[in-house]
Amino acid sequence: MTVTVEILSVGNELLIGKVLNTNAQWLAKRLTVMGLNVRRITVAPDDVEEISNVVKEIINRKPDILITTGGLGPTFDDKTLEGIAKALDTTLETNPKAFHMIKEKYQNYAKERGLEKIELTPARVKMANLPKNAAPLPNPLGTAPGMIIECKNVKIVALPGVPPEMKAIFDESLEPMLKRLTGDVTFYETSLGVSGIMESELAPIIDKVMHDNPYVYIKSHPRGAEKTPHIELHISTTAKNPATARNHVTRALIQINDIIQTKGGKTKPFKTKPE
Repeated sequence: MTVTVEILSVGNELLIGKVLNTNAQWLAKRLTVMGLNVRRITVAPDDVEEISNVVKEIINRKPDILITTGGLGPTFDDKTLEGIAKALDTTLETNPKAFHMIKEKYQNYAKERGLEKIELTPARVKMANLPKNAAPLPNPLGTAPGMIIECKNVKIVALPGVPPEMKAIFDESLEPMLKRLTGDVTFYETSLGVSGIMESELAPIIDKVMHDNPYVYIKSHPRGAEKTPHIELHISTTAKNPATARNHVTRALIQINDIIQTKGGKTKPFKTKPE
């Protein structure tokens, strides 16, 4: 059974175009490679009501997992946990484990700076206020812990918006849990570069190959103009083991390559730039 995921990115900076949503792209790629099915990516502002409404909508769609990023910090506009609590019709409370994590972090900061102590101000304690019955996730690189809670069989995971912190919590706490859910499911992909044939001519070819290979998904990405076409065909699948996944993609790749060449097109492996 495919594990489905939705991603909710929170932050006004994303909606006004000030910050590129690299967190969602990174998460979508990692989740897909692990064999999970990312169904939607949503962006919401730093507004409790909006966050709450979006979380309710996502829960009603019944994904297995909802991952949020952003809005866990100490400032006034960090409202993700409040929005989640409102959506779940519960309250925020100071979580003892989260409070201990934060206290320990500030004690270490004080030692590093040669200070006797750093005061746990209300803004700092705010990061320990989680929805009732939530569990904190340790933050190896920052102060604000992540969070996990379940509602109506949907696991809700909240991660910080700072990319290195988000990635660190994912790697340390979330990835092991996801691997237990997906088992040995494998994602496999390859890309084929196509020239000398327009995308409109490729459309029926893609339809036929996908019909003949129902486990494979093929997506065309134009890299040139219609009159001078250069197209990337991305071929992917998810299967229970690596050998099956590779065989499915290879079979589709051979078929589509042969058809394109009979139509006068040229093909070659498509190489993407390293991320």
